[in-house]
Amino acid sequence: MSNAPEIFIGQSSGPEGSKREVVNLRRANRHGLIAGATGTGKTVTLQGMAESFSAVGVPVFVADVKGDLGGLALAGTPTGKLHEIFSTRAAEIGQSDWAYRDNPVTFWDLFGEQGHPVRTTVSEMGPLLLARLLGLNETQEGVLSIAFRLADEQGMLLLDLGDLQAMLAWCAENAADIATRYGNVTKASVGAIQRQLLTLEDQGGDRFFGEPALDIMDMIQCDDSGRGVINILAADKLMASPKLYSTFLLWLLSELFETLPEVGDPDKPKLVFFFDEAHLLFDEAPDALLEKVEQVVRLIRSKGVGVYFVTQNPIDIPDSVAGQLGNRVQHALRAFTPREQRAIKAASETFRPNPALDVERVITDLRIGEALVSTLMADGAPSMVERTLIKAPASRVGPLEPRERAIIRSTSIVGEKYDTAIDRESAEELLAARGQAAAAAAAEADAQEEQARADAARAKEEAKQRASAERERLRAEAAAAREAAKPSLAEKAIQSAARSAASSIGRQVAGSVGRSLVRGILGGLFGRR
Repeated sequence: MSNAPEIFIGQSSGPEGSKREVVNLRRANRHGLIAGATGTGKTVTLQGMAESFSAVGVPVFVADVKGDLGGLALAGTPTGKLHEIFSTRAAEIGQSDWAYRDNPVTFWDLFGEQGHPVRTTVSEMGPLLLARLLGLNETQEGVLSIAFRLADEQGMLLLDLGDLQAMLAWCAENAADIATRYGNVTKASVGAIQRQLLTLEDQGGDRFFGEPALDIMDMIQCDDSGRGVINILAADKLMASPKLYSTFLLWLLSELFETLPEVGDPDKPKLVFFFDEAHLLFDEAPDALLEKVEQVVRLIRSKGVGVYFVTQNPIDIPDSVAGQLGNRVQHALRAFTPREQRAIKAASETFRPNPALDVERVITDLRIGEALVSTLMADGAPSMVERTLIKAPASRVGPLEPRERAIIRSTSIVGEKYDTAIDRESAEELLAARGQAAAAAAAEADAQEEQARADAARAKEEAKQRASAERERLRAEAAAAREAAKPSLAEKAIQSAARSAASSIGRQVAGSVGRSLVRGILGGLFGRR
């Protein structure tokens, strides 16, 4: 490992002769910018600087947007198509020790396909960054914050998207109770958030949330020979989800800021970041998020972290952030459009003037591999801008074959720590268990109510049966009494004979009496004596 207090960028030439352009390691945490039009050599500059930082024991993080930075893991070869160009350049700038070599590399991938999975938990992401990722409005962001607050109060872990979805559903079901403490939680807002979560899940973002979560210190390591490990994030697929890309990068910076201790200005950085396609970090970002980016970039310097933005156009970087970028490498820009012309003028004004150099004109004349360079000197002042031929990289320029990537991944310094996902008990499971318990209690209550109804119906039926039986008994007794009161056949015969006899006697008596009576009356009438 080199003990040099600086890293070599390239060789400049001017009226006073050639000059080595370097980045002072004690000023490397004052951030930087690599800019230039497509095909002007930004990637080669980035690769060379990453190699140099690694060589002096500084870990590096770089987002591989185009998939061609994997070559950092392997040494270049004399049979490579750029060998002649690089060897000629090395000789031209007096790089006598130039030789091909590899670098210690760890591959990462949010989707777990081209490297170790990178995960974080929903709780660690937080509502602000998550709202940015989902593109939520102010009202929806408020509902999301309520969900996070309630999860904290109830001791429920928000680890993956399933946890957050379950928590939001619970908030919607208990909106009336929540409103008295935190404000309205409408089903419309919850529904909008849920739809955005589904979209994120469809884009593969669900694999970003979960466990084991990334231990940021695993990116700040050196190999056995003291070289800083270069962490390469596979971002070619990630570019299809620019919100996820930008949010991830900001989250990573925030995690570093919260994890690393204050060190001031160390002899060399603890970690150097290269953010390719940096404009994605700022495009359409709300003011609150821009303020957070500015804050993190400004304060993370004291943590010993250097942030280098790589972009096509320097005006892609907000002024509040660009003003903090002390080390600048500006490749050629084109002046075909008014916007590009403004970019040229703006870029020329950011450099410390060089009387011998017409910066605004030179920017459009730079060859591939050339750049305007200005870095911070030992006293913290920027050096005068110089036209510089950038050094040739020592590693392979270009992508790796899948087989080569697989071999390097298998020998990674982090091993298999992140390769298998873990699903432990969290909000989704707890809410599901709570729902099951409530359902079971409701079912039990329903069963008890049903049993009570059944018992009541059975008692009613038994009472009816008893009443019916009692009525039957009473009818039977009445019938029996009536039956008992009736005369027997013998009695009926005697009664009938008696009635006949009485009737006959009565008739006879009545006949006799009647005849006597008639005779008496008639005798009286006619004077019969």
